[in-house]
Amino acid sequence: MILSFGADSAGLAPGAVALTFPSVAALVCYLAATLRSERHASTLRTALLVAWLAHGVALVIDIAGIGSAVPGARFGFAPALSLTLWLVLAVYQLESRLLPLPGARRALAACGAVVVVLAWIYPGRVHPQAGSLWAPLHWLLGIASYGLFGVAVLHGLLLDRAERQMRRAPLAGAAPAEGLPLLRLERLTFRFVAAGFVVLSAVIVLGAVFASGWRWEHKTVFSILSWLVFAGLLTGRRAFGWRGPKAAGWLYAGAALLLLAYVGSRFVLEVLLNRPPSP
Repeated sequence: MILSFGADSAGLAPGAVALTFPSVAALVCYLAATLRSERHASTLRTALLVAWLAHGVALVIDIAGIGSAVPGARFGFAPALSLTLWLVLAVYQLESRLLPLPGARRALAACGAVVVVLAWIYPGRVHPQAGSLWAPLHWLLGIASYGLFGVAVLHGLLLDRAERQMRRAPLAGAAPAEGLPLLRLERLTFRFVAAGFVVLSAVIVLGAVFASGWRWEHKTVFSILSWLVFAGLLTGRRAFGWRGPKAAGWLYAGAALLLLAYVGSRFVLEVLLNRPPSP
């Protein structure tokens, strides 16, 4: 956020306080959307949609550095998490109109409130200019891969929960999985994994070819490790028909490694070491 508690909060341009309204509106609506109420389910879904829209406006303001006295793009581990969740919510807003995704609204709304607050406290660093002409594309593809794998993880968690409900249903006498189409959800999960794998491959290739000097830093190592895990998951799915807990374990392991690649390394540099990281 432009009005933040972070180290770069000094030197705000006039009117910057007004630019925080989208972030405040997003936070309030996210908190409202976490409420459990079947009677007002439609209103709560609308609150989540309003929160998502306000969140998008806030991201544009924050990342573009609108209202900041220092020109340049602002980014870091918390804005990366914030933008990733916004992309996941974008997919959810579309999918929830086509198939039931029980329980996802409240969980996503709670995560939305958390990332908005994180971006408020840790707004990231200002990067005055890109290191190369390919840097913006590399950055965009990297965030896109985070979003695609984030959606895959969301589907994987829903699938795990539905399968647990199915195993408990015969004992409890309840309807299994609340009518969730498991096979369709499983196919969607692996489609998002495949799409994320393609985008992540492009990110790694761009970084290797156009970066000014290849460095085996933490971000690079974790990115390649995550790529190997996702490659193993897709190979196991095609060759051996992996599904269920085994496939989910590989998915979560790859997503965790990818999260450590940028968000983890930037968190260490920005928060623990207080060093200005490179873009």
